[in-house]
Amino acid sequence: MRFALSSQVAAAALLLASPTSAQVNPLQALSNVPQTNYNNATQARTGLVSAAIPLEAVKALGGFLEGSLGSLFGGLIPRSTKQARADSYASYKTTLYYPNWDIYARNYQIENLPASKLTHVLYSFANVNATTGEVYLSDNWADIDRGRPSGDTKNLYGSLASLYKLKKNNRQLKTLLSIGGASYSPNFAGPAGTASGRAKFAQSAVQLLMHHGFDGLDIDWEFPSDSTQAANYLRLMQTVRAQLSSYSKQLSGAPQFLLTAAVSAGPDKYNLLNITALNSVLDMWNLMAYDYSGPWDKVVGHQANLFVNTSNSASTPFNSDYVIKQYIAKGASARKMILGMPLYGRQFAQATAPGKAFSGTGSTGSWEAGIWDYKAIPASGSSSTFKIYTDTQAIASWSYDSSSKMLISFDTPQITRAKANYVTSRGLGGGMWWEGNGDFAATDSRSLIAAFTNVITQRDTTQNVLSYPYSKWDNVRAGMP
Repeated sequence: MRFALSSQVAAAALLLASPTSAQVNPLQALSNVPQTNYNNATQARTGLVSAAIPLEAVKALGGFLEGSLGSLFGGLIPRSTKQARADSYASYKTTLYYPNWDIYARNYQIENLPASKLTHVLYSFANVNATTGEVYLSDNWADIDRGRPSGDTKNLYGSLASLYKLKKNNRQLKTLLSIGGASYSPNFAGPAGTASGRAKFAQSAVQLLMHHGFDGLDIDWEFPSDSTQAANYLRLMQTVRAQLSSYSKQLSGAPQFLLTAAVSAGPDKYNLLNITALNSVLDMWNLMAYDYSGPWDKVVGHQANLFVNTSNSASTPFNSDYVIKQYIAKGASARKMILGMPLYGRQFAQATAPGKAFSGTGSTGSWEAGIWDYKAIPASGSSSTFKIYTDTQAIASWSYDSSSKMLISFDTPQITRAKANYVTSRGLGGGMWWEGNGDFAATDSRSLIAAFTNVITQRDTTQNVLSYPYSKWDNVRAGMP
C-alpha cells in the first residue's frame, strides 16, 4: 500500500531500513511523529484473551524520546557481580516461550531451540491449585518422565532434563518456569487472595525451580480482572520475590533468580496494575504485543503493529508504541520492557484489505482454524494470485491471495528488523516470541528470530545458574554429568 508522506512514515521507513543502511539518528528522526486520538471502541484479543478496549487509548505518540535519557538505562535487578550488572544494563534480551505440548504433534523438541540466539527460554506452563495455591507441573510425562528407565526414580528425565543440558552448553541461556497461561489463569485469583495461598504458591514455585534447575519464574496470569485482584497480584509477586531471595541466600554466591511477568497490551488490564510497585520486584515485563485483531472484529486489522496508521485507522485499533509508553509513564523501567512478537499469522476469510470487512477465519490453519505457523505462510495461492504487503506507517505486514480472498496478518523478517531497530532506539530491554515452533530454523534466512538477532547483536551474556545442591534429583545436584 502507498501512504501520504509524513513524519511518521519517514520514521517508520527508517525503522524498516537495514541495520547497515540506517545512518540517521533514529531518535532524532522520530522526534516529530504526530499525535492522534480515536474515540470509538472495538473488541480485541490481547495476549490470547478477549478484552473490550476503548480506542481513545490508541494514539500515535510523538517520537521515541520522552523525558530523560536516563530511561535508556532503567534498572534490571542485578544477578551477581558489578560487571554482570553493567553487562545486563548494556545488553538486550531475546526471550522465547516453549510450551511443553510442543513435543507431541508439532514434534518440536528442546534440542530444536535456537539456543545461541536466545538469552531466555520460558518453559510453559505449570498449573496452580485453585484452592491451595500449590504450583505443580502440568504434564509429568513430558516434563520429567519421558525417557525414564524402568526403576530409576532418582534422576530427572523428560524435557526439563534436556533443558538443563541445553543451558549447560549455552551459558548465556537462562531458563524460567512459566506459570499459568490462558488455560490455567482462572486458578490464580483464589489463592492470590489469601496470605496462606500466596505463601503456598511462592514456596511450591521456588521448590520447582530448585528441583529442576530453573533460573527464574515467569507469572502468566491472564489477567487480574478488578482492583482487588490487581492488588492481590502485586502481593503475590512480592511474596514470590521474597521467596526467591530467601532461596538465593542459601546458595554460594547468592545468584539473583529472575521474576518476570507476561502482561497485557489492553488498557483495561494494565490500568488496574500498580506498575511502579510491580517494577520494583520484576526483572522483565513480557508484553504480549500481538492479537490486536482477529475474528472478534468487524474489519481486518493488523495483529502486531508498532504504530497507528493515520490514513487507515480501522486497520490499527491498537499499537505497541502507545502501550509501551503507557507502561513506562506508569512506572515501568524501559530496560525491563520486552516487546512480544508473534511467530504465527492470523487469517481473515473473504477479505480484501486491512481496514475492510471480512467473514470469519476460514477452516484452514496449522493447528487450529485461522492460525498459521509463520513457517507455513504462504498458506495457499500461486505466484500470480498471492502477494505479501507492507504497511510502512504502522510497521506491519500481511499476505493476500486474491483467488481465495484469504488475508493473513503476520510479521516478516523486514518487519522484525524494524521492531529490533525500535527496541534499540527506544531503549527497551529486548524481544520476546510466542512460540518457538512457529519459526524457521535460525540458520534459514526467513527466520524471524534470526532477523531480530542479526540487528541486536549485543545480547545479555549474564551466565545462568548450574548449581542446585538442594534438588531432589541426583543428576541435577551433580550438574547433569
